[in-house]
Amino acid sequence: MFNLIKRSLVFVALALCGGNAFAQEPVITKKDFEPINLSYPGLEKTNQFFLAGNYKSAANELLKYYRNRSGVKHLDFNAGDAQKFAGKKVDQNTLNLANDILQHKFKPHKGYPAFDYGKDINWQYRPVQDQLLTTFLHRTAFWESLGIVYRSTGDEQYAREWVFELRDWIKKNKQGAYPDDKDYAWKAFVVSFRLNHWSGYFNLFQNSSNFTPAFLMEFLSSYNEQASYVMANYTDIGNHRLYEALHLMYAGSTFPEMKAAAAWRKSGIAVLNEEIAKQVLPDGVQFELSPSYHIGSIKIFMDALQIAQMNGAEKEFPVSYRNLVEKMVMAIGKYSFPDYTFPLYGNSFLTNKATMLKSYKSWAKVFPGNKVIEYYATDGASGKQPDYQSSSLPDAGFYAFRNGWDAKATVMQIKAGPPASFHAHPDNGNFVIWVKGRDFTPDAGSFVYANVGNQENAKRDWYRSTKAHQTLTLDNQNMVITKAAVQKWETGKNPEMLSYTNPSYDNLTHQRTFLFIAQSYFLIVDRAIGTAKGNLGIHYALKEDSKATGNADNNSITTNYADGNNLLIQLLNKDKVTLKEEESFVSYQYQKETARPAFVFEKSKTDNNTQSFVSLLYPYQGSSVPNIKITENTGHDPAVGKIDITITVNGKTNHIKQDLNP
Repeated sequence: MFNLIKRSLVFVALALCGGNAFAQEPVITKKDFEPINLSYPGLEKTNQFFLAGNYKSAANELLKYYRNRSGVKHLDFNAGDAQKFAGKKVDQNTLNLANDILQHKFKPHKGYPAFDYGKDINWQYRPVQDQLLTTFLHRTAFWESLGIVYRSTGDEQYAREWVFELRDWIKKNKQGAYPDDKDYAWKAFVVSFRLNHWSGYFNLFQNSSNFTPAFLMEFLSSYNEQASYVMANYTDIGNHRLYEALHLMYAGSTFPEMKAAAAWRKSGIAVLNEEIAKQVLPDGVQFELSPSYHIGSIKIFMDALQIAQMNGAEKEFPVSYRNLVEKMVMAIGKYSFPDYTFPLYGNSFLTNKATMLKSYKSWAKVFPGNKVIEYYATDGASGKQPDYQSSSLPDAGFYAFRNGWDAKATVMQIKAGPPASFHAHPDNGNFVIWVKGRDFTPDAGSFVYANVGNQENAKRDWYRSTKAHQTLTLDNQNMVITKAAVQKWETGKNPEMLSYTNPSYDNLTHQRTFLFIAQSYFLIVDRAIGTAKGNLGIHYALKEDSKATGNADNNSITTNYADGNNLLIQLLNKDKVTLKEEESFVSYQYQKETARPAFVFEKSKTDNNTQSFVSLLYPYQGSSVPNIKITENTGHDPAVGKIDITITVNGKTNHIKQDLNP
């Protein structure tokens, strides 16, 4: 008798601790079925029980239906995949993340460590003042590790914890539960990501004994509420709107049994068809002018095509949609370097060749007739190399000088474009020079790109500042306007040339001219035109490992790489200019930064006269700076826009004569 009582107490204790949730399952009611189209093919038995008022049995049948359906496909996780992964070892990092989640230690964003959200989970806990961390928390992508480990091991503790935490999230995050919920948990962009993630987790966990009929009804009710919320609260513009539309397509396609599924799917398709025409410039670049977000937008548009194809709705996207996506893919090669990386303009973060090759391979499948995409996808093994070298994306304001496509090439990427919202920095004139596999002057990146309400973030402000980029400043202030007007873009000759003006400051226009000489080195002419007065600066920031040194006696900067692949920056001004070191950083990953050498050439502008800087950027091989002789010819006067110099390097002479006036 005593043993029987003891076993009963143990069972009750397990139930109360969540070891088995059935004893606490909520009662299933008629209202739970309101979002579901019970006339959907396959739900006949569910409907019979529902009409008979047997809602528990109806929910049981509905769960059986979901566990056995085969016609619905998810892009990432499908119910039928479980057997393929069962018993396969999970990498240690994923296992550690899952085990941390069991203790309510969540890692929503890779830029931060895991944080303890408490035994009684505090979904409003904000361990750092970065709104991105909190929005990522409410995306709930971190639950993926639970699903992957469960799929591999079949250990019910991972499924049980997911069910508990999802229920806890629903209970504590009702709409309007706290004042700023629309900035975090109920921000439409964030809600849309939850829809995407939850549809995948649904498939990962649905065969668990902890995935009960009552939980199914809670899940579907919340999912319906969230999808309907997104459809009613689209972001007005930008990549957020694209993600919301895509994720509504996911919702409508992965849960076609819901009454609103068709409306969700059609809404997403309609918005994507509308937005691709608005957000993609004629040259194929997404209008936020961020290389990373451009690639992210391609994935959105591509995923939408795949979802439509899986559900027989591909005809709802016109041929023009597909053509624009192809144009977007083609734009990437123009703003990239031969190693498949690209400048970190506009809150971009560093990619790598393996990642980009994977993307190109997927794009090549969508556009099998495009030989240039095939060239990129195969790392040049097949397909067709682009039939140009230097290139432009004039609507985005991305320009590139290059003398080849292989690892030995010299490439300069330049940003001189129109205004851009959201992720744009005030950095027209910024450039990155890449030689023989080395990025000598990487863009600073962004480190962090979200403030908390009206609270300023000094790091964010510095990385966005004009002085953090390779361009001209007035009194080290941010340029007021980024709106470049190109006067000359000439390729296929010596020298190749880009010249533009930008109304950077009140009463001060910056004209910057790049000359690519003999397809091997560069001359940059900067002119500050207007009545504004103050301290002018031309900023150069070098790679963190360059060991760059400045020589104030002759106004030069040199890198000091042991392999001999080096760069000289030589100011050619005859007037008084000072060279100073300045603090600078580079951030290749979120919340990670490295100090790097940086310098500024400065002079005063005390009157209405135009002031100029002339810089020579010469890549060279070896530890000794090459013998460079500069001769100023008659008529050379940069202040009035006249360039007439002879440059002799190791006996090779180039005569450069240009009129920089429009």
